[in-house]
This record gives sequence, C-alpha cells and structure tokens, in this order.
Amino acid sequence: MSRRTLPLFVTHDGISSRSDITCKYKCGDACSHAVPNTSPGEYFGDIVRTALSRRGVLRGGAMAVLAVGAGGVLTACANDSAAAPVSDGAAAGAGDLGPVPDGTNFSPVAPNTDDAVTVPDGYEQEVVIRWGDPVLPDAPAFDIGNQTAAAQEKQFGFNNDFAGLLPVDGSPDTHLLVVSHEYTTEPFMFAGYDADDPTEEQVRIGIAGHGLSVVQVRGEPGTGRLTPEFGPYNRRITGTTEFLVTGPAAGSDLLKTTADPTGTRVAGTLNNCAGGVTPWGTVLSGEENFDQYFANADTVTDPVLAERLARYGVEGTETERKWERFDPRFDIAAEPNEVNRFGWIVEIDPWDATSVPVKHTALGRFKHEAATIHVTADGTVVAYSGDDERFDYMYKFVSSRKMQNGNSRAAVRHNMTLLDAGTLYVAKLTGDHPDAIDGSGKLPEGGKFSGTGEWIPLLRANEDGSAESLVDGMSAEEVAVFTRLAGDRVGATKMDRPEDFEPNPVTGKVYVALTNNTKRGVDGAAPADEANPRVNNKNGQILEIDDDHAGRSFTWTLLLVCGDPDEADTYFGGFDKSQVSPISCPDNLAFDTHGNLWISTDGNALGSNDGLFSVVLDGPRRGETKQFLSVPVGAETCGPIVQDDRVVVCVQHPGETDESSWASPASHWPDGGASQPRPAVVAVWKSGGGRIGI
Repeated sequence: MSRRTLPLFVTHDGISSRSDITCKYKCGDACSHAVPNTSPGEYFGDIVRTALSRRGVLRGGAMAVLAVGAGGVLTACANDSAAAPVSDGAAAGAGDLGPVPDGTNFSPVAPNTDDAVTVPDGYEQEVVIRWGDPVLPDAPAFDIGNQTAAAQEKQFGFNNDFAGLLPVDGSPDTHLLVVSHEYTTEPFMFAGYDADDPTEEQVRIGIAGHGLSVVQVRGEPGTGRLTPEFGPYNRRITGTTEFLVTGPAAGSDLLKTTADPTGTRVAGTLNNCAGGVTPWGTVLSGEENFDQYFANADTVTDPVLAERLARYGVEGTETERKWERFDPRFDIAAEPNEVNRFGWIVEIDPWDATSVPVKHTALGRFKHEAATIHVTADGTVVAYSGDDERFDYMYKFVSSRKMQNGNSRAAVRHNMTLLDAGTLYVAKLTGDHPDAIDGSGKLPEGGKFSGTGEWIPLLRANEDGSAESLVDGMSAEEVAVFTRLAGDRVGATKMDRPEDFEPNPVTGKVYVALTNNTKRGVDGAAPADEANPRVNNKNGQILEIDDDHAGRSFTWTLLLVCGDPDEADTYFGGFDKSQVSPISCPDNLAFDTHGNLWISTDGNALGSNDGLFSVVLDGPRRGETKQFLSVPVGAETCGPIVQDDRVVVCVQHPGETDESSWASPASHWPDGGASQPRPAVVAVWKSGGGRIGI
C-alpha cells in the first residue's frame, strides 16, 4: 500500500492554544500561578544509583507479569532520524508494513481551523445533546436569554467532559449516556455578564451547570446516531446534590463544617473532569481544579493551614465567579474545612436515580483527572488516577476486597465498597539512560525512553473501617486529605501534568496522558528526566506502563513524544514520522475493541483545532498516529468513546477564544446561523453502517 505525507498546519508559537478566558474559568489560571509543588523531590539523577542495585528485582517482577498477562511485549522501535538505529521494520525505507490494523483504517483528517466537527471521508456525525437540552421531562425549553437555576437543574449542564455509554439490559441499542460537566464560563453563558458583579441567579445557574447528567439515549439501526429520550434513570447531579463521604476521612475533623458537623455529607461535586465506567456498572468521576472555587485564602494566619492550602493552589481573595458572596461555604474565612470536601473521586450509580452518590476518600485527595479500573484474574480491583498539575504525581489504589460478578443490586452495593478498603500508592520512576537526558528530547542510545518504577505505599484502609498512615509524620486522615504532601514526603516523581490514566482492556498495559509542562527545567524548576525528557514541554507525551497491577513494581516506556513530526524532539514509537498526524497536548484516552489507543487533545500548541487520534500499539506500525476528527474553533475534544459502530466525543468550550465575546462570538457551532456556541456531545459513524476503522 502506498503511503502519503500528511499535511501539517503549524505555527510554532511555542504555547498552548487554550485561550486566557478558558484558563481563567476551567482551572483558575493555574499555569500563570506559582507551581504548588515546591518540595525538593527526588529526581532521576538522584535515585538512579540506588535504583541500579534493585533493578534486577524490578525487571524480574515486571517480566513475570508480561509472561502471564494478555498480549505480547510491545517493543519500542527507533525513530527515523539518522542517528537512531532502525528496528522491527518500522522506520522509513524498511519495507512493507503489512495491512492497516483493524480500527485504524480510515483517511486521516487534515489539521484545520474550521468551525465544525470534521470527520473522515465516508463518515457522518450528528449532535446528540447540547447545553440546555432537557434531561428531565418537566424541564422547560432552553431559553439562552432567560435562564433560571431551577431550569438548569433539569437541563443538560455546561462544558461536558467525560462521557460513558452503559447498555440497558433488555432494550437493544438503548444506553444510559453519563456525562460530566466540568466547569462554567459565565461570560459565554449570559448576555451582558458583569464579572465584577454577578447576580445571585447567575451564581445559582453556574452551580447547577456543574456536576453530571444521566440521559437515556436510543440508537438507530444501521447508523451510530443516538437520540435522547426520557427514561426512569434520567438525572441531574449538580453542585448542591448531597454526597456521602466514605473511607478514612469520613467523619474526620478535617471535613466537618457548620452545615455538616458529622463530616460525612457534602453538598455537590465540582470541576468533574474525566472519569470511567466500572466493571460493575457505576461511573467514577474526578474532582479536578476545585481550588478556584474557594475565596479568601489570604485571611489564613495559621501556618499549617496556609501550607496545606498553598500545596493545593488555593490562594488569593475573591474568586472569579464570586460564589462566596451568596454561599458562605465557599469562603475559607467562614468555613476553612469546606475546601477539604472537594478533590475526591466520586462514584454514582446511574441505575438508581434516587441513590446518594459517594466520595471515596481512600483514593486520596488531589486534582483527580479521573479514576479507571483494572481487575486482575483473581478479582482484585486496581484504580489508577493522575493528579493534573505541573510536577505532580501518579497514583493507584489496590482494593483488599474482591469484585462480585453480576449486576444484581446486592452485587452493585458490594462493589461500590471496593474503593473503601485497600492501599493507596504513589509512583516513583527511574530512567534507564539518566546520563543521556539533556532536556532536548533527544532519544537515548537504543532508540527509546524507558525505565523501571515502584509504587510507594501511602495509606492503608482496613476492612473494619480503620486506617493507618504509611508515611512518617502524618496521620491516616492527613494522608487521605492532604495526599499531595504525603507524596512529597516519600519523594514521588514529578510528572508533566498526568491526566487520563487508562488500562488497556486487551493487553493490560496502562497508559498515561502527560499533557504538557512549560515550566519543566525553567527558572529552577525540576529538570528534564527520562519520562519527562523536554524542558519547556509545550506538547506533552504518552507514557506506557507494564504494571504488576496488584504489586509494587513496573517497567515503562514513552510511546509518544508529541508535537510537530518535522521537529527532532518528537517520537512516535519508532514509526516513520513523515507518515503520522501531528498531535499536541494529549488529554483523554480510550481504547477500541482491537486494543488501539485513542487520544483526545486539549490546547493544541501547533496552531490547529484540537482533535481525536488513533494510535497503533503493536506490530510494525507501532506508533502510527492518525487524526480521526477535529472539533470547532476554540473547542477541546473530551470524553472519547470508541465502539465498533460509533465514536462519541464531548465538544467542550466551543468558541472560547480571546478575541471573542457574547456580542462577537468566534463560533456558531452547533446550531449555526447567528447562534451562540453551546458545548455538546457528538456521535460519529460510518456512512451506510459498518465498523469504525475497517
């Protein structure tokens, strides 16, 4: 098969394309603030000498896992530079690569700046549901000029991120679509919005626009189209919905407030980013940039509390949204513990619209991007999670309980306790080539970035509800609530914004999206290391882990070092870089049934719109990266679901550019004409039916 060079659309402006207003409302302008992790850490150069003495043990354990795990060893090939060795026939000129793997056989979408969702030739797409569409039967019709909080509590929320599709038993091609609503951008929600003086109703609408939606959707035979409908499970979860706190921090003095003197009940969930569907049919969602919702940290005089707030980026006086003017729980001066009640993994049971969602404190508190589940052969449940902050850490939780099979209510109730008992770990990585890492992204000899790692235990939650700290100088409650500080104490490895963290259901390997970190190696910050090999890292990378899932050792490689393929500091698993789509700022991850990796991007620093990309993981095409779709101008691609007959993505913050406003929108997607842009969920399918990528 002949191959063609894909067109590039790059500007090399050196920064993410995310707009200032998106940064302000999505993450509280985190990248313009000081890095919260000021711990000295333990860099690769410091630990390699001690690691060498135990590397044989680590490698032996990892290879034992590979021997019994599903799938073969995925060997990283060389890149196509003259200095790198050629291996496995993957580099330019190495001959026939064989057939295109199932799931990735489509014509790539060219990078673009169109105000549309662009899909490959031979594919169709359609909006499933958008901000303001009804979720509950008594929801009023959406009126963008006459919104109310009462209406928003029954309508699809703002800025959709995670998406999950759960099949409804006994109803062919009927699913529950579960979607998180990460944040609200008030200047793009309300005409004439005054950021200095929002109304109380606007604040209440914003709180209601957060959370999650559960919506029944029906498929159409022969296509991938999904149509929302009112079903018994439809539900809105918002910033005021009651949550139950479980695990080591439940009832802690650190969580008690005036409204909840028990420390066991929390009003609402905020900044819900990515998530995961559990094998027992529930949904996990990560509370990410919660710090931005809490005001008046500057009034704190207690040095211990001030240190704890600073480590989580909680700072300043008024917040951007001014919620504290109408709800004192967002005022740290009035309620210093309320902030500790956010930053958790939450679990909802979408099959019971009356159920109380749960906040699992045994998984630790930090800026969770998500939590995703791997189940070992003996039923042990492992939850992986990344802390989405520059120079923060990667975690896993290993349950001491076994999963019960089946979808009976008794099994679901048992399985919803799996994340309350077990051990929480943080990752420390060691590179194989520490002397070869100079911050340029140059490949070490051997043609790959690789190394070993260990999971350091932080906290053990016992079967009887008690817990024990595994970190000197911290109590169990402190480790649960101030997990970042525990990671600092044990010298965890500082990573480049670890976001989505997904186990491959086909091979068992685990993948991490490291989005970017322009502070790496800058102004005295942590230097480049083998897992984070570039200073001023604006494009990110994908980490591949062979994990002893229930154990403490792993090996790792970098699958991709993202960016412009024409640049020397990029790497595509050894695949010919002239034959790949450019990719920047990986964010969410998914897998198809063939075991291919799919990556959505956030903040593409190459000058074109964000998109969704497939990546081959095995064989001579390992590292082949192809763009499947792009989203409209100003938007981010989120929540990918890749099924045999459809792909679903969330289009977040369309039209959010620094040149745009309510009066002068940069996008009119999805409704066209002179309409305001609205975040929405989109389904994509093959024209005439058929399987995606085949």
